[in-house]
Amino acid sequence: MIITVILVALAFLALLFLFRAARGFTSSRRAEDPAQQLRPVDVEAFRNLIDPDEEEFLRSHLPRADFRKIRRERLRAAVDYISCAAHNAAVLLPLAEAARQSPDPTMAQAAQNLIDNAIRLRLYAFRAIPWLYVSMIFPRRFSPLPVVENYERMSRQVARLGLQHRPREVSPPL
Repeated sequence: MIITVILVALAFLALLFLFRAARGFTSSRRAEDPAQQLRPVDVEAFRNLIDPDEEEFLRSHLPRADFRKIRRERLRAAVDYISCAAHNAAVLLPLAEAARQSPDPTMAQAAQNLIDNAIRLRLYAFRAIPWLYVSMIFPRRFSPLPVVENYERMSRQVARLGLQHRPREVSPPL
């Protein structure tokens, strides 16, 4: 009976998560300046959170109870980073979609690459977040490294797209 309740609750949470993810942005958010919608992501801190060597170091130098508590906090922080990265990808999708209509083929190709990576990042994020929550409950190794790599690639593409659009200005990375 308890297992059934747990499975139903998990199914409901998964359905809620998928509904929220599929819904994306509301139309009121699209009216705002996209640069103000972007959330900061410290990629180096994110890499440190998911580094297996760092986790092993903490495991070997902390008491078991302290390690578990810190591990859960680190996983929650990783979920926050992934959520911010997925949010930023969603903000950039409409901008890249508009840039894809450019008559300049290099601009259009850069915009298409940005769209592809933004979608890929969001898919990785939707897969990684539930796994991180499961890892909080059941200690298992899961590395959301593809999210970090895609986010860095997407940041470079945004900068490249910005440089192609405004050659005299230097666009800051995300």
